[in-house]
Amino acid sequence: MKVEINKKPVIAVLTGGGDVPGLNPCIKTIVCRAASEGIRTIGIRRGWAGLLEYNHDDKESWENCVQELTPREVRTIDRDGGTYLHTSRTKPSVTRKKDAPEFLKGAFSEGEEVHDFTGHCIKNLEKLGIDAVIPIGGDDTLSFGEHLHHEGFPVIAIPKTMDNDVFGTDYCIGFSTAITRGVGFIHALRTCAGSHERIAVIELFGRYCGETSLISAYLAGVERAIISEVPFDPEKLAKLVMEDKKDNPKNYVMITISEGAKMTGREMLMSGECDAYGHRRLGGIGEETGEILKKLTGEDVLNQRLSYLMRSGAPDSLDLMVAVNYANMALDLFLKNTFGRLVALSRGTYTDIPLSITTTGQKRVDVRELYDVEEYRPKVMHVSGKPMFLY
Repeated sequence: MKVEINKKPVIAVLTGGGDVPGLNPCIKTIVCRAASEGIRTIGIRRGWAGLLEYNHDDKESWENCVQELTPREVRTIDRDGGTYLHTSRTKPSVTRKKDAPEFLKGAFSEGEEVHDFTGHCIKNLEKLGIDAVIPIGGDDTLSFGEHLHHEGFPVIAIPKTMDNDVFGTDYCIGFSTAITRGVGFIHALRTCAGSHERIAVIELFGRYCGETSLISAYLAGVERAIISEVPFDPEKLAKLVMEDKKDNPKNYVMITISEGAKMTGREMLMSGECDAYGHRRLGGIGEETGEILKKLTGEDVLNQRLSYLMRSGAPDSLDLMVAVNYANMALDLFLKNTFGRLVALSRGTYTDIPLSITTTGQKRVDVRELYDVEEYRPKVMHVSGKPMFLY
């Protein structure tokens, strides 16, 4: 779809999935750069949910689902974390009847519990006069963006996810700040662990990719790191941490663990209903591991789940830089009428790749190169020739 030269171009921007530091600077840069190029920007509120719930015939729907974004409107949003546009985990192509807005429930046939509202979303974009949509999100959000592109609507995507697991790019907005937070809190918790001579078990975000646990442990000098990719034996871990504790003059030990980690022969700890993308809430493996270690060792255990602390607050300078640059790259692509692309970093270089690549693989820790499966700890033998973030 080409941008018509006889009208002022219009882009839409949205954020989906979990919030991360860097989203607001990205939104602000898109809006300000677009305005400087004579392009209007429409913000879609609450990710794909805003597009699903928008009713062109309802005047209140504009206020609830979309808003015009101007440089004046977004002038100060980059000073805060989170997302000015709000977010959700909505996937319009698999909308459950109970989650559909009232005005769309009539689209469900008798006995139908899930309906595809992709066509409705495309019609809404067309009614809003949108020439292209820029979703900022992780695998799930971007998968519907790829679906829209496949259906013929122009999409330019920006990767964000705290655990850096979007396939095809070395870096996602939010990762650096998450690691910075993780390292900072690990060092802060040393005072409590050391004062009471405890075993500290620190649970970090990371469903299928254990990079946050691995890199935080690597940079903070943690004794053991449990990652999502490698099931662990708690009895073996107990033996290792007692050796670590004995070797530490302060008689304490630090362990990081991914929320998606599994004990040998067991599944992830999950709770609640599945979201639109089939994911249930994770969390609790750190506490369960701590309880087992306490029973096996007789030692006092400090359990700390960092969870949302890793994704809260303003971005660090690296996330700020990448967010701003990704935004400018997205506008460059729009001005060239180049769609179906994902802005990315590859071995330290800014680039763009086909958006479809994100759905062709899974980004995981390179266990052979970066992890000791016997010792449960980072094993970075060499970094020469590796990408900046060791992927």
